[in-house]
Amino acid sequence: MKGHIHITPLGGIAGDMFVAAMLDAFPDFIDPVTEATGAVLPHLNATLSHCTKAGIAAWRFTVPEQNVSTPIHYPDMDHMLVGADLPEVTRTHARAMLRLLAEAEARVHDVPLDRVHFHEIADWDTLADLTAAAALIGLLDGWSWSLDPLPLGGGTVKTAHGLLPVPAPATAYLLEGMAVQDDGIDGERVTPTGAAIMRYIADHLTLRSRPMGRLQATGYGAGTRDLPGLANVVVVQVISGPSQPGDTVSILEWDIDDMTGEEIAVASDHLRSFDGVLDLVTLPMIGKKGRHVTGFRLMAQPLHADAVAQAVFAQTTTLGLRSRQDQRLILPRVVISGVKAAIRPAETTSKAESDAVADLTSLAARRAKARKDEQ
Repeated sequence: MKGHIHITPLGGIAGDMFVAAMLDAFPDFIDPVTEATGAVLPHLNATLSHCTKAGIAAWRFTVPEQNVSTPIHYPDMDHMLVGADLPEVTRTHARAMLRLLAEAEARVHDVPLDRVHFHEIADWDTLADLTAAAALIGLLDGWSWSLDPLPLGGGTVKTAHGLLPVPAPATAYLLEGMAVQDDGIDGERVTPTGAAIMRYIADHLTLRSRPMGRLQATGYGAGTRDLPGLANVVVVQVISGPSQPGDTVSILEWDIDDMTGEEIAVASDHLRSFDGVLDLVTLPMIGKKGRHVTGFRLMAQPLHADAVAQAVFAQTTTLGLRSRQDQRLILPRVVISGVKAAIRPAETTSKAESDAVADLTSLAARRAKARKDEQ
């Protein structure tokens, strides 16, 4: 049964941290992942070992230094993937993530793609981490994913080009458009390889909010550094879907006491037609000083919530709104010839769609038509 993977980059994220956390959560995947990395680097002896970070038991994925000449440029690494005995889905994911990383390096260093090599990380380490990550993603084909904000870190990092700000330029490029946070802890918290994996998951896999379901497993992947007051781990949660179909929605709520009825009606129509809005209702209420207030409750798809919030500020006079995520359960339903049938636990009920009877000339006619369709 397919499920959902939620990633929390508590200490940050690197390629080896992601692989270790996933293998901790999915120990049955150790053999196919090891086979995949061995197919690309035949003499690689990557190891999994136990450690603790701030008192949390975690796994560490370690790739020993390889006896190969460096630098190996991007086309050479891509050729190794093309020629390796890999499942095609693993090869596709690995090549795509490697290209993302190479394109980022090419942009920030202003060099052609075929001259890119990775100054700050060992070539074999990069290739092993991306191959292992690709194998894991391929084994979880059809699963959905969600990501908590990535920590930006701070300060500077020593590179082949001298001191550079954190996040390093290639990492910063890969993180553009993604949710990030500053938790007050400096240092390189996201490596270029970790950023490439997260970018690929965000852009090419099924990304959604963390759903309601059952927590089946949790994995912890450790980094090498020790962070002050924080476990340097990536946390992976494996969630199975609920038996009742449902999804996660964003709820936005706000109150208005200084718009006319006509303005509220027009604003509501605009918001209902906005991309990602699922429903909007208004409620009459009494606010402070006995004022008549209109309450708004809007339901939207989570990936559109930020844009919908900006639309609320543009369409209404509110100075703020409340936002949360809720889980909803949905009955299976079908609409046939204007009649909606809902499959309930003990029976199937039906009701005429409002638009299907709207053209009838009286309330009595519309009710008669609806009752007939419900039989």
